[in-house]
Amino acid sequence: MDYHRLMNGTRRDPLAYLLRGVLRSASGVYGVGVRLRNRRYDRGGGRDPITRLEVPVISVGNLTTGGTGKTPLVAYLARLLREQGLRVALVSRGYGRGEAALNDEALELEQRLPDVPHVQDPDRVAAATVAVEELDTQVVLMDDGFQHRRLYRDLDIVVIDATCPFGYGYLLPRGMLREPLSSIARADVAVLSRSNLVTAAERERIRDAYLGRNPELLWVEAEHRPGRLVDDRGRSEPLEAIRGKRVLAFCGIGNPAAFSQTIADCGADVADLKTLADHARYDAPAMQSLQEWARQHQNAAGQRIDRVLCTQKDLVKVRAGQIGGLPLQAVQIELHIADAEPLVQRLEQTVNPTG
Repeated sequence: MDYHRLMNGTRRDPLAYLLRGVLRSASGVYGVGVRLRNRRYDRGGGRDPITRLEVPVISVGNLTTGGTGKTPLVAYLARLLREQGLRVALVSRGYGRGEAALNDEALELEQRLPDVPHVQDPDRVAAATVAVEELDTQVVLMDDGFQHRRLYRDLDIVVIDATCPFGYGYLLPRGMLREPLSSIARADVAVLSRSNLVTAAERERIRDAYLGRNPELLWVEAEHRPGRLVDDRGRSEPLEAIRGKRVLAFCGIGNPAAFSQTIADCGADVADLKTLADHARYDAPAMQSLQEWARQHQNAAGQRIDRVLCTQKDLVKVRAGQIGGLPLQAVQIELHIADAEPLVQRLEQTVNPTG
């Protein structure tokens, strides 16, 4: 079942209407829990008091589930802080890592930021404490931290995906909202990701909706641009290598349509896009399925398939140089902000408030 078509209302068969009704009821129950939890933390946390560290904490999170483009922003911020000569550590929950030491986002960030340590623990307070006391960290960058309120943050950044800015208007599980849009009142900065994929009028509409709920927000519009092709050994190749080429693509992310559009924008012809669940595990059966899929397309295609492409988050989990005998590469996405100075100034004020 296409869950997004169910949530956005484009599925209109009787079963879809029935399911949306059931999910809407479940959203009501979920919303009560979210509001009670937020009210408790607004009053100080109750039995789980808010912990404040001796170093600045910068949180990057979102209001919706699915891929909003946080990872390129986290990498962007970490580089800005490192350029100021600060020792930065990343802290995250480690969702979906299972028995592994790091989950897919952490593996991607490790590849992007080899000089920045990453501590994963469902208890973000414990992880941040380790980063400060054992790694001599000067700034903690908390990934996916907007809903984790037990750790005090000095700067709260929320990422909003321009292609799905309101989570279809409902809380989970009817929509994609983790908490109500009104929660944006807690944020200091809003970064509209993938802003180049919508019109100027749509960007203005999104901006007005969020600033109407928090007029003090620093509003930043960012683009996600493909930067280069990378393989499992870290070797890179310019994007021009796939221009005019026929490729296969697969991904296990929250917004597969955006990835497909990115490849097309690079000038490649996508023969087929294979979508997997977000945080997909690439175990032996999954890898065998990918191998067979690639071989079938090679045998059936009227035009030669040049290579297989995936996201960097998928590549670090697949850990292979080929799929079905075809070279495998990831399209590394970089964040671009046309007017970054207000964000840079806010970061400097946060890490050096007396400077």
